[in-house]
Amino acid sequence: MILANPCTRGGRLYQGSRAEHVWTADDKAQLLAKAPAHLHLALMLALWTGQRQGDLLKLAWSNYDGKAIRLRQSKTGTRVVVPVGEPLRVALDAERARKRGTVVLLTLDGTPWSEGGFCASWRKACIKLGIAGITFHDLRGTAITRLAIAGCTVPKIASLTGHSLKDVEAILDAHCLSHDRGMAETAIIKFEGRERK
Repeated sequence: MILANPCTRGGRLYQGSRAEHVWTADDKAQLLAKAPAHLHLALMLALWTGQRQGDLLKLAWSNYDGKAIRLRQSKTGTRVVVPVGEPLRVALDAERARKRGTVVLLTLDGTPWSEGGFCASWRKACIKLGIAGITFHDLRGTAITRLAIAGCTVPKIASLTGHSLKDVEAILDAHCLSHDRGMAETAIIKFEGRERK
């Protein structure tokens, strides 16, 4: 009776966002203090680079020169150069000195992670520590939030994480801009300084 099937190419039915899910300093501290050591570098890489889990699991030592991490994001093909902050550099250099493989993130046995194996281990550690409502992927948004709180502009954050400007703004709007008291206090201090001139 009809010429076209309405179910063909129906399009995407759901669009989800985890922009409001951010790791707290307490979550980070708890994971670093109590989770298995082979998960610590993954946390540090995610927080200091803002990269996706899949890209971090594939990250090779050849992508790190002691000062920066250079990679092409698998999802978008975007090339990013991430300067490495001191805490991450110390962690990377300590791991590199162990010379366990060509990939940066390895299992307890010294083999590269599979995506599923990493997810299961990460989830198990979070459950054991009582960290709920946030995932490894949420560390990407957490990195954006922390960079904004540190005073980075949206273009600077986007160049580091490989997000679009619109995505960075959406993440900041969902969490950081409306909830961070420190940012609000900094804004008032800057405003007061300008008004005195």
